Amino acid sequence: MSNYLSDFFKLFFPNTCLICNYALYEHEKHICRKCIKNLPRSYFHLTDENPLNKIFWGRVDIEKVVSFLLYTKGSHVKQILHSLKYGTRKEVGYELGKMYAKELADINYFSNLDYLVPVPLHPKKMNIRGYNQSEWIAKGLAEHLPGKVMTDNLYKKTHTTSQTNKGRFSRWENIASSFDVRDTSLFENKKVLLVDDVLTTGATIEACATTLSNIKGITIYVATLAYACD
Repeated sequence: MSNYLSDFFKLFFPNTCLICNYALYEHEKHICRKCIKNLPRSYFHLTDENPLNKIFWGRVDIEKVVSFLLYTKGSHVKQILHSLKYGTRKEVGYELGKMYAKELADINYFSNLDYLVPVPLHPKKMNIRGYNQSEWIAKGLAEHLPGKVMTDNLYKKTHTTSQTNKGRFSRWENIASSFDVRDTSLFENKKVLLVDDVLTTGATIEACATTLSNIKGITIYVATLAYACD
């Protein structure tokens, strides 16, 4: 009976694609296959000439930086990020993270990770939003990458204003020294993947990585769902 009720409900209130609003097929989740195919990918993980690594040269020591999608004008990535961050569509982060992890799983850089660490939110922002979108991306990545998702060791100690509409220096000034680690021994001699939703100027990632880089023997990697390239 429950299956009949479910089919009846879907007939009048179908699950629709986040991007095109067409009804999803049974095997599709949040975004239809056609829209997924048309999303702008970066493929930076496949090249040694990675422009994302260059963002942090001379700023902080990060082994490898990768992003799944390109956040460009006119693309639907903005719509996805907005729904993930402000529209309570946290499961979108999980599904896209899982999809990206299938591609990263074949890369040597990510074959022996110890921890996947989402960029943390300050408790005040966490209480308002109800979840950390980066944590959901990390959970998706963990489906096909080694390592445990750790959410409580790196934390944000300072409540800062939104980074939106700030320039590079203002972003860095706003976020610098905002993070700390509760137990540094947990990250000693470990390979840690920092996970965030979008890489813009790199200020937030730099602040997190700078905090982590003081830990003995740590190797830092970064993966984000999108890179804002214009």
